[in-house]
Amino acid sequence: MQPNMKIHLATDHAGFQHKEAVKEYLIEQGLEVIDHGAVTFDGRDDYPDFIAPAAQAVGISGDPQVIDGQVVMSTDVGIIFGASGQGEAMVANRVSGVRCAVYYGGPVDILTLSRAHNNANMLSIGAMFVTAQEAINAIAIWSEIPFSNDARDIRRLSKFK
Repeated sequence: MQPNMKIHLATDHAGFQHKEAVKEYLIEQGLEVIDHGAVTFDGRDDYPDFIAPAAQAVGISGDPQVIDGQVVMSTDVGIIFGASGQGEAMVANRVSGVRCAVYYGGPVDILTLSRAHNNANMLSIGAMFVTAQEAINAIAIWSEIPFSNDARDIRRLSKFK
């Protein structure tokens, strides 16, 4: 992980234990972590209440800029959790500047492709389908993958606006 990477975390009750384990891991790595909640387990909470502020924090860090033919992005990223991760990604992707991918186990190629080709700046993890350790492993892989800076991928990202 990039040492200057700021990571925004958020979850509802379904991913609470995973978020807490990931937060501890990230802090141990010396990374700056902003926890948007939930800060306590409450089985009645609603994921948009926590996911939207995290996505807004990542989204306001700015859309990609092309400088000398290279895409330059903020180092802010978001890791969000839910039962499947699907609804959480839907909330996040409504925010301008956010490109949230979903991971709930399986081939890690989805992690690589989401960063290399789509420059995903948020990752939504389905806590029902991966253990906390698998989530940590996925985040470690996802956060290390650079954007390809391929002309085709730059062109496609520019069409997001």
